[in-house]
Amino acid sequence: MTTKYLFFTGGVVSSVGKGVTAAATGLLLKERGFKVAVQKLDPYINVDPGTMSPYQHGEVYVLDDGAETDLDLGHYERFIDIRLSRVSNFTTGQVYAEVIAKERRGDYLGGTIQVIPHITNEIKRRVGLAAKETGAEIVILEIGGTVGDIESQPFLEALRQLRNEVGRENCLFIHVTWLPTIGATGEMKTKPTQHSVAALRSIGISPNFIIARADDPIDESLCEKIALFCDVEKKAVIPMETAGVLYEVPLMLEKRGVGDLMLEKLGLTPKQKPNMKPWEKLVAEVRKPKPTVKIALVGKYVELQDAYMSVREAVKHAALANGVEADIAWVHSADLEKDKGWDVVQSADGVIVPGGFGSRGIEGKILAARYAREKKVPYLGLCLGMQVMCVEFARNVLDMEDANSSEFDRATDHPVIDLMLDQRSITDMGGTMRLGLYPCQLQKDTKAAAAYGVSQVDERHRHRFEFNNAYREQFEKKGMVFSGLSPDGKLVEIAELADHPYMVGSQFHPEFLSRPMTPHPLFMGLVKAAKERAKK
Repeated sequence: MTTKYLFFTGGVVSSVGKGVTAAATGLLLKERGFKVAVQKLDPYINVDPGTMSPYQHGEVYVLDDGAETDLDLGHYERFIDIRLSRVSNFTTGQVYAEVIAKERRGDYLGGTIQVIPHITNEIKRRVGLAAKETGAEIVILEIGGTVGDIESQPFLEALRQLRNEVGRENCLFIHVTWLPTIGATGEMKTKPTQHSVAALRSIGISPNFIIARADDPIDESLCEKIALFCDVEKKAVIPMETAGVLYEVPLMLEKRGVGDLMLEKLGLTPKQKPNMKPWEKLVAEVRKPKPTVKIALVGKYVELQDAYMSVREAVKHAALANGVEADIAWVHSADLEKDKGWDVVQSADGVIVPGGFGSRGIEGKILAARYAREKKVPYLGLCLGMQVMCVEFARNVLDMEDANSSEFDRATDHPVIDLMLDQRSITDMGGTMRLGLYPCQLQKDTKAAAAYGVSQVDERHRHRFEFNNAYREQFEKKGMVFSGLSPDGKLVEIAELADHPYMVGSQFHPEFLSRPMTPHPLFMGLVKAAKERAKK
């Protein structure tokens, strides 16, 4: 079958929920029996998000093959329940780097390099890889940013060309736009949407669908107006108010008949009847009143919650499966150093210390780990969270006062966390860490083994530093259990405390593999222990 393409563009403002809408659409098509692939095209010139500040870009989402990607890929994986690869995300930076490398090698035989055709051809080549490498029947593409941004013009031009090459009957353009409400009159306005569609049409693209987003219910008359002024069929203007529950979005689209309408426009017949019952059950479960457990998330980037998007979702998945409501309290680790925010930590039933880079706020994370250890509060450390748990243990249980990670103190006498051997000669920052899926052997009769219920797992990593094996014996003598190791036994993957209800740290990022229907075992363990504590 000819590959079909759905192109998602954004209008009026960014962050209107284009990624979630694309992910939910992917689920509807998968439920109708089609093999779906997803791609995010990011217009910034960074080569990947790996070197970008979480304050600017939110979380860096890591895939099985080690690609550092945009957080929207987390939505795609969680909604559609697929495993993506590095062809699923590329940036303007990667496109230009490739074209410039070819020019340096002389591949263009001295020709003048231009945005059209050289940059647009490279974009089209990369778009083609998604279908080629996955064998997908339908490829969903999300173009980052907003129509009218100077950065995204080459992407839109490439997709306009692609539409003509693969045939208009094989492509749909879906424009996700925002309807603002004027505070003084309480009136919802369609004019910005009209302008963004006009901007799209000025470059030769007419949308087939318009997803109209707003915080409040959208009147049918507004949809009629958008259809009239934007030259789109009335039934293809889909009103989408902000959902109270994220996982309700596919159900809202299904109710509007979006899945069937898209297949009809692509000339496809559903291969099977969609079964949305698990999602209906999930949403009903979320809405049900439940006892609350409070989880303190002690992080460095808590001002922007998107920096911990997958952690937040993984906690919610685990809470749902445990029949409780997770109240996540965001605590800035630097505040704990100044003796602020402790009331939040002390009132929590569980503590999570997530990953991060750089020395700011590290002592606060160490203090949080000490509090959890001494007061027997359930604790889950993710990557850096496991490392600070080990540093704290060395300082306060093994009496190594200046114990630290050599990432934060190169002169420490006790580098219990140290640079990995294969990282020592690396000078480049981007894409050079231990990245992607690695196996982990679980040790018998440990909390980690009990949580997983299997002897070996594969988990996604993103780090340069690791536990220093020179200290392994001393730690074990005092009650630290290394419950997950690399198959050769050389790398510590999971550490836990023997005499503690649940104090577990993983060198990997378990949050990347949590799904709404199948929560991650380590998060399940934390929430279960927090629930026990809340009962007491």
